[in-house]
Amino acid sequence: MTIQDDMNPVSADPETNVDGIARTVTERSALQRVLTLTVGPILAAFLLSALILMLVGVNPLTYYGYILERSLFSGLGLQQTATRMAPLLFLCASLIIAFRAGIWNLGTDGQFLLGAVISAASAPLLVGVLPGWAVLLAGFVLAALVGAVWSLIPALLKAYQGVNEIITTLMMSFLGVLLASTLVKLVFRDPETTVPQTRTLPVEDRLPRLFDTSISSGLIWGLIAVLAVHLMMTRTAFGLRLRMVGANPLAATHAGLSVPLLTLATFGLSAGFAGLAGASEILGVAGNVRANWNPAYGLMVIPLVFLARFNGVGAIVLVFFYSALMIGSESAARRLGVPQDFTLVLVASLLICLGLGEYIDHHKRKKER
Repeated sequence: MTIQDDMNPVSADPETNVDGIARTVTERSALQRVLTLTVGPILAAFLLSALILMLVGVNPLTYYGYILERSLFSGLGLQQTATRMAPLLFLCASLIIAFRAGIWNLGTDGQFLLGAVISAASAPLLVGVLPGWAVLLAGFVLAALVGAVWSLIPALLKAYQGVNEIITTLMMSFLGVLLASTLVKLVFRDPETTVPQTRTLPVEDRLPRLFDTSISSGLIWGLIAVLAVHLMMTRTAFGLRLRMVGANPLAATHAGLSVPLLTLATFGLSAGFAGLAGASEILGVAGNVRANWNPAYGLMVIPLVFLARFNGVGAIVLVFFYSALMIGSESAARRLGVPQDFTLVLVASLLICLGLGEYIDHHKRKKER
């Protein structure tokens, strides 16, 4: 090799350099997609929300500073953030299954509330009849079954009639929210209270706390759920079948797969995890369900799952930051006189920016072709 070759390695091994250049271009393209589809929408949403805060006379730096102080730099706030993550993680698992299988399960709020109500109604009645662990297990199993059953109508219509599941799951979610409130007021109401609510599960009979903190062990089960679902959808033959049905139902049929049965399985698993989310909130934290209670976690989690690109690990990270935002914004709202629902404004901004990011990425890829 000559001195010139040493100084210019490009001419020494052309094939190696071509591979290296291709790899570099691919890495840059992947980085640009991450910035466009994940980091960019998050930053843009915070900037847009900051402008709205300025328009109403609130310093956005002060607002965001209070959020960080309350949710991350406070011991109690950090524990509350970790506890809030539990139901959101179960909902992430629910949506990852559905979205990776090409199915839009937008009925998670109804499934969540019905799972919460049935676990809240059954668990207190089983205390003293079954061991503590069996009471909790029964509450979780019943919540999963109720969530899965509530998705049966949209599943059957999608599987055998081809009816758009976006419409049917939204309608069933609306009905589920109303039914949950009705059950609390009429069927499962605690006769010893004046406020319409279910019987309260004693604190000592709820999910155990982690170490010497107030963090519910539901967090651990939520983490396990997300990671297990991620591995199932990306590393198992069953997950491959579900993804194949969502990507190309005709090809799945020609491959000998039962598309209707796999569609039913997708709905059942997704709705079951949504029911588990409701049970984790009740059996781990609240202990009961009050009439008209609806945190609307399901719709809030959708942008997080999309920002994570249906990746379980990414979803866990985003759920942590979103939980911190929820906990911190409650304190910031009280201090600065901002409505507590301003978090929903941030979520709406995130959805808008997410849609713009998708459009920009689609436009770029179309031009590259």
